[in-house]
Amino acid sequence: MTAEQTKIAEESHVKAPWLNVYGVVPPHLDYPDCTMYEAVERCAETYPNHIAYVFMGRKTTYRAMAAEIDLCARALKATGVRPGDRITMAMPNCPQAVIMFYAINLVGATANMIHPLSAAGEIKFYLNFSHSKAVLTLDQFYTKVAGILPELENHTTTLLVAKIEDELLPHLAVGYALTAGRKYPKPPKKGNYLWWSEFMRMGKKRNLPLPKDLGNANDGASILYSGGTTGTTKGILLTNLNFNALGQQVIAANPMFRPGDRMLAAMPLFHGFGLGVCVHTMLSQGGRCILIPRFTAKSYAKQIVKYKCNFIAGVPTLYEALLRLPSMDGANLSSLKGVFSGGDSLSIELKKKFDKFLYDHKASIQVREGYGTTETVTACCLTPPHMFKEGSIGLPFPDTYIKIVEPDTDREVPYGQEGEILLAGPTVMKEYMNNPEETAQTLRTHADGLTWVYTGDLGVMDEQGFIYFRGRAKRMIISSGYNVYPSQIENILDAHEYVQMSCVIGVPDPYKMQKVKAFVKLAQGVPATEETKQVLMAYCRKNVAKYAMPYDIEFKEDMPKTLVGKVAYRQLEEEELAKIKAAEEK
Repeated sequence: MTAEQTKIAEESHVKAPWLNVYGVVPPHLDYPDCTMYEAVERCAETYPNHIAYVFMGRKTTYRAMAAEIDLCARALKATGVRPGDRITMAMPNCPQAVIMFYAINLVGATANMIHPLSAAGEIKFYLNFSHSKAVLTLDQFYTKVAGILPELENHTTTLLVAKIEDELLPHLAVGYALTAGRKYPKPPKKGNYLWWSEFMRMGKKRNLPLPKDLGNANDGASILYSGGTTGTTKGILLTNLNFNALGQQVIAANPMFRPGDRMLAAMPLFHGFGLGVCVHTMLSQGGRCILIPRFTAKSYAKQIVKYKCNFIAGVPTLYEALLRLPSMDGANLSSLKGVFSGGDSLSIELKKKFDKFLYDHKASIQVREGYGTTETVTACCLTPPHMFKEGSIGLPFPDTYIKIVEPDTDREVPYGQEGEILLAGPTVMKEYMNNPEETAQTLRTHADGLTWVYTGDLGVMDEQGFIYFRGRAKRMIISSGYNVYPSQIENILDAHEYVQMSCVIGVPDPYKMQKVKAFVKLAQGVPATEETKQVLMAYCRKNVAKYAMPYDIEFKEDMPKTLVGKVAYRQLEEEELAKIKAAEEK
């Protein structure tokens, strides 16, 4: 929130009871008018010899990172990228992704962040939606991405291909090439693409001047994707201010942070938390990112111990998994200063179990639960380090305002009463791209002068300002920490000639929290056979991200309906739960 917005909030007497229990956290912060690149560049000037990130044991200083970003920016200019262009990144957490993200920002372009495991049909949608000038991906995804480039609408896209082994220490690079690297088909020796190394050489060879005018805080900087309030795909345009403000807020809410502290960056870069907290917050505040390209609970646990991480973040299912890992027996976690949980509600039982786990492993802290939406980058609310209330997701960040209203209105409800959660502050998105109707529905300016995000989530605020999450008003499945919107998968299934109607639900799963199941009413004349199921599963694999793939498709002669004629998905959920319970009792 700018100083002007803060003044508006104070003059309008917007309720902020949490300020009375903030402790050492400042109520307001000063946000400089700069780009994300400038924020990171200033850190590089202040801490040139500090380690910026570690990747598979290889360390890179802030000075070296800044030099790579500048070179990458020159390479982008050499390939014809101009201010206002959009560049898609379909990358895991690796050095090339970090370098490219800030280089895009330096040249005044916008980073379009997508899941590298997105299906071909999804990638085609994202590239067409953003009209991307270029796309960066790994060699293992080359075939998928290259195959859809000729099908793009009215624009050409340069394909850049990176290799994991290029960023590994020599002995690890050889091992990778002989093991994991052999599993993936390689790009052809000659093709319509540029290797990352070739691309970077263009920056050195051409040595084009970098821009002197680096833009301002309110410029659009990155596109992340969400289901919005309706469950259909929305491109969320976030600004430099959004990311820079988040970085300052996170640090303010964690006064124990010191430059050089280590954050385990396992949350993916296409996710607001991975990009905004695990990477940008650290790199704009002098921290160190431990980049994890491929997440497993086992690798996550190993890196915490190996690098003596100070801050970690995860979803409830991750912490469940860590409790069961034999490799954590006897592990020393005394280096931890902050353990954050988000993505879904952390049960009271699991919090107690993991708090004890931390104590037993020499950590002197407890799990702190947070809350946020992609429309506000990610986090906007966090349990304070000095005060805990059972079941609460904490207090708003500095300059962030939360109020609870009667759903879809501006009428606040009394303390203790359930309503829709609204958010205002400096991390609020610029807009849903190409969707003014949805933007107007989600971002609304009230009589208090503030612009509020209507989250569609339900919650309660107590008299001290602590927030309690009560549930999602919109249909959404949380699978392995990822948001899966049933309507998106239903739209894909309904488009197939075999399908008359579909319904997608989340089924409880001990490891993923929920797994995805689809119910299908087949078109007339289509047989309900295993062969038909496999045709539909293959179709889903082409058009649905791996993490959102249905584990099963069940055929129904007819779908249960509500009184207004919609598919009664809750009835299907109840039937599935009954099946699971019956199986467990056998």
